[in-house]
Formats: sequence, structure tokens, C-alpha cells
Amino acid sequence: MAEKFIYAQWPPKLSQAQIEHLTLEATTYALSHGLLYLPPGSSANAPSSAIHAPLSLFPSPFPRRLFDQSRDLQTAYNVLYARIAMDEEFLDRVMGTVDGVGAVDDFVGQLWTGWKQIRDAGLGRTHHLGLFRSDYILHSTDSGSLSLKQVEFNTISSSFGPLSERTAGMHRHLCASTEYFGVSPHIKAASFPKNSATTGLALGLATAHKAYNVDGSRILFVVQAGERNVFDQRWLEYELLEKHSIHVVRQTIDELMASASLDPDTRTLRVVSGVEISVVYFRAGYAPTDYPTSAHYSTRFMLERSKAINCPSIALQLAGGKKVQEFLTQPGVLERFLSNPSRWGGPAFGPEKISELRASWMGMWALNVSEDGVTPDVAAVSSGKEEHGTRKARELAESLVLKPQREGGGNNVYKSDISAFLNTLPPKERQAWIAMELITPPEGAGNYLVRAGGESQLAVKTEVVTELGIFGWALFGDPDGKILEDEAGWLVRTKGKDSNEGGVATGFSVLDSLLLVED
Repeated sequence: MAEKFIYAQWPPKLSQAQIEHLTLEATTYALSHGLLYLPPGSSANAPSSAIHAPLSLFPSPFPRRLFDQSRDLQTAYNVLYARIAMDEEFLDRVMGTVDGVGAVDDFVGQLWTGWKQIRDAGLGRTHHLGLFRSDYILHSTDSGSLSLKQVEFNTISSSFGPLSERTAGMHRHLCASTEYFGVSPHIKAASFPKNSATTGLALGLATAHKAYNVDGSRILFVVQAGERNVFDQRWLEYELLEKHSIHVVRQTIDELMASASLDPDTRTLRVVSGVEISVVYFRAGYAPTDYPTSAHYSTRFMLERSKAINCPSIALQLAGGKKVQEFLTQPGVLERFLSNPSRWGGPAFGPEKISELRASWMGMWALNVSEDGVTPDVAAVSSGKEEHGTRKARELAESLVLKPQREGGGNNVYKSDISAFLNTLPPKERQAWIAMELITPPEGAGNYLVRAGGESQLAVKTEVVTELGIFGWALFGDPDGKILEDEAGWLVRTKGKDSNEGGVATGFSVLDSLLLVED
């Protein structure tokens, strides 16, 4: 029987000379293999320098059985979110401007309203493409056993697949070249899982391009101006060209406002010198700051009206809202999408898989709900009191995180900050927020973290929290309900335990990989 792994003893002890050697090996590998960022203030149009991405010196330990479970769950999640995106009635109710989040969240309301107008004009789309990422953290119970708990499910701009693949390669290289100085029996080649995120994500895009089926058409990458994470995107671009002979056009929303046109009869989308677009892949458009004017929203809606396959469509972007995540925990909602073959056709998922999905969730609720956890607390509002969901969030604040309908990091409210935040949150906006129980990671696990491009390149040893993301893709929308889907590799981000957020691009964490262990 394999020895049980002790997280509090990770990472193994190293001498200062060994730390410096690993740091040199890791950073030079990163610089040599495209594990890169642009430096702050540099131009993405003609970059003249690059820095290595933030990284860890050791891979992070993760139970093999839970890694296998996370990959096994991805098919169900791919199908689930594809079907949510096709359920207009559900999305209208949850995210719309009548009774849903869009009534109090202007960004969600703008997206939903534009989507509704497109549908009302009879211009709803057929095919949708999703490049997904389901994020998890290990959860430790009072008995010390570990389980897999989902943080969130991402349906737009699920980044860092290619750089994560290269981070895994870096750790394998450190193992092969230094054997990590023999400091741990757990570090062996068989414990480093393969990561093919670049191939997997590019395959999803290529499958959609093939479904569009127009010779000479290209994939449009919608990107942010001044994007520092450009190399993560470029690796996908190179994979599409070299393995699938598909060309990519890169444009910001500002550039598309000038270059994009839509044929009113065929709904063909063209950009830059009349190039026809097969797939619109959004690496921007997930935050209100991407739409500073009404013209930016109009451009997004033009892309949605086109016959190009959007990744994601507005429906699929709305499906990734935190409110949807909370709705899925309510009785019967998961079965609506996964156990209803008369509506959806195959595949249908049985009670065991449904239970496994539910077991991967922490408790969560809306701030405006009554004691039943489902319906709005009208009685409390009528009597001038706070809703039950808000009162519960105040009482349990030290074990909670509050989440809005936002992507990109830096938006959540944690623990001791919750009460003061609720004091300032207008009552009408409470339905746009959810309260979620915090995941409790294993105590004492650490790592050596090397930040990107700082004045000091010294590795810092600190206690950490590690987050695993499983990529997947789904192409769907045919009248027969058929969904083409697959798992597409994985991502690991590690942050200092005192940091609440986990976004690498927002500066809160580093790229990492896995060391599979027995528990």
C-alpha cells in the first residue's frame, strides 16, 4: 500500500543553493519554451521583450483519484452548459431584465436585452461553441478526508491552457534534469500527468470551423487592447495553422467597430479586407470595461447576429453566470437538463452522476431568498427587514464568499469584509449576488513561488492554495440536440493562502502543475 501523502510536509526542504539552481532552471526553461508574458507597458503590436510567467518551483500534490474524478465529470458539465444555453426560457427567467439578474445588473441586462432583440427579429443562432473550464479546490473535512469542490464554471475567455501545458513541461524538465535533488520519493516521472490543453482547445475551435464549412474563412480572436497574456493566445493560433491549416485574425472590439461588416441577406461576417469569419473566439468581452460605449455593445450584437459560430454566444456567456451556478443547486434543476431525454435526446445521466455533480458543490444561496432557499423573501421586504439570505450571510460571514456576475478576478467579497459590504449594497441589487460557503483546503501545504518580471527573481516559500481547472469544449445547436464535446486538458493555479483571488492575469497567483499522489 502506498504511503499516505502529508500535505503539511510539502514542499520538501531545500538548501539555498538548491533553490537558486531550480529557480534558474525554471525561469530559463520558461523563457526558452514560450511560457511568457509581455512586460507591463509594452506594446502587443510590436513587442521587443518578454518576461517569464509567474510560476511555482514544485508541482502541487493532488490525489490521483480526485484528478481522475475531475476529468470524468467534464463530459457531464459540457453537456449541462450546452443545454442551459439552449434553454431560452430558463435564461430569460434567471438572467433577464424582468425577474432575473439583468433587472439589477446593468452589464447582464445589456447583454440579455441585445440577445432578446436578436431573437425577436428571428435572427437567433443555430451553432454555439463553448471552450469551458471547470475550476476546483481540494476540500478537507473535519475527519481529514479530501473531496473535490467546484469554485466556478467558466464559459468565456477560459485562458491559460497553452501556458499551463508548458508549465507542466517545465516541472517534468526539472524532474528529469535535477531529480529535485532526491528530496522526495513522491517526485517521479509517473506522477506527472500529461497535459494536452493546446491540442484540445484548438481541436474545439477547428471542429467549429469545419462545421462552418466555407473555404478560405478564418477564425476571429476578439482580444483586449494591451493584452499581456498574448503568448497564451498565440500558441492556440500557431496550433490552428500548423495542425489544421486554419488562419486566425486578431482584432479588438474597437478595431471591429471600424473593420467588421455583416451582409444583411446572408449574415456573413467579414473583417479586414473582406475576410470571411467562421468562428468568433472571445478572449475579451467578459467585463463591463470591455464595453465603454453603446457602440461597443452594438458591435458585440453584430457578431451575435452573424452566422459565424460564436465562442461563446451571448446565451452561453449568460449561462456561465454565478446566478445560474446557484440555481443549479435548487431541487430538480439539474435533472431538468441532464435527466430529461424526451426533451434533449441523448445523452441522459443517471442518479449516480447527478449525485456526483451535486457532491462537487459547496452550499450557496441568493441574498434575497426566504428560508426555503428558493423564493424571494417578500415578507421580510414588506416589513422593512433584510431578507433571510442576507441575514444568513451576515451570520456566517467568516465562512463565506460573496460573488457577483463577473469574470476576470478581483470581484468577490470575503469573510470579515462581508458585513460592511452588505451595509453599502443597495437592497435591489442583492439578487445579483450569491453567497457561497468557502472551500477548506488541506492545512500547511506550501510551495516556492516565482513572480513574473519583478525586481527580485528569488523564489518565495509560502503556504498556498491550489486550484485545478479542467478544460472542455462543446459544439451544439443542431435541431437533433446532438452535442459534440470533449475534455481538453487542464490548468493549475497556486496562490498564497492569504490571497483570496485566483486569477493569474490579475496578479494574484502563479502557474503550476500537478504531482499525483495517493491519499
